[in-house]
Amino acid sequence: MTPTASTRRHFLSLLGLSALAVSCGTTATGATPGKGQTKALRYQGWAGQVTLPELAADLGYLEDVKLEWVGNTISGPQDIQSAATGQTDFGGAFNGAVVKLAANNAPIKAVISYYGADKHAYNGFYVLDDSPIRSARDLLGKKVGMNTLGAHSEAMLDIYLQRGGLSRADISKVEPLVVPPVNTEQSLRQKQIEVAVLGGILRDKALATGGIRPLFTDHQLLGAFSAGTYVMTDRFLKQNPDTARTFVTAVGRAIEWSRSTPRDEVISRMTDIVKKRGRNEDTDPLKYWRSYGVAETAGRITGKELSLWIDWLAGRGDIQKGQVTLSDLYTNEFNAAGKAGAGASPAAPSPSTSGN
Repeated sequence: MTPTASTRRHFLSLLGLSALAVSCGTTATGATPGKGQTKALRYQGWAGQVTLPELAADLGYLEDVKLEWVGNTISGPQDIQSAATGQTDFGGAFNGAVVKLAANNAPIKAVISYYGADKHAYNGFYVLDDSPIRSARDLLGKKVGMNTLGAHSEAMLDIYLQRGGLSRADISKVEPLVVPPVNTEQSLRQKQIEVAVLGGILRDKALATGGIRPLFTDHQLLGAFSAGTYVMTDRFLKQNPDTARTFVTAVGRAIEWSRSTPRDEVISRMTDIVKKRGRNEDTDPLKYWRSYGVAETAGRITGKELSLWIDWLAGRGDIQKGQVTLSDLYTNEFNAAGKAGAGASPAAPSPSTSGN
């Protein structure tokens, strides 16, 4: 599939407009909290991948709560927008996108971290082996394929370019493009783009094929960190506190199960999950899975992984200083599995400091 060009920050603008519409059209009802709580959670999946809620469900951690798949997405910002507008009951995205949506008055709260970067789970920016691209300045006028704009990959690209000494005017000459993850490797090899953002099993599959090399990775930039959270609306949390607690705790338990279980067993379970759901997906890439990359115990949110992106967005001028109150952005109230991780946490990485 040939990628289509989008203007820089265009997706962030659309996200902001959608969030304003959400905040104007969503109000709390008079329903009594805890009465008649839903036992079905609508959600979007990712083709060929097993999300933590899907893993939790298969492990039996969701108890009497059921997941209702409504389709797939390739975009975290779209996923949390769907949750904010009530099309789904939870959604997950890069924390910068969560901050951006909340800054535009969307009534959402982050409830648990679900992905991050570590030595196994990271996103890399890859070029062909014979590419002349070796530095940030070499990216001027080049196309960078990523799953969506205004999210994790564009943030990492901006940080890399900034650290490479590029001015804001120079940075605007680098062209991030939306390319579906399953097509990104092919687009790079066919030279439709000069740089491909690849992560997880799709990254490792491409590396096994060979012929590509990393320009940089998010782990090199910022070290190990939790990068994204699942969000639910304030309304949902108020009306369905027990269901929310079951869901969040189950996801936290699934994170720890994936850490403590032999990798081959995790992959085998994921493969069975994909086969059982019957969506005609390729299970072969699953053998490259290594980690979800969540930094804290059971996905507990420290606040530092969100404050990092409040500062980043304010520095870009996407939000105003003071527009977002950190304590209003997240809660660990529903994460019983994360209570063991309530102690000291490592310092958050800084997008303005030098990386590894």
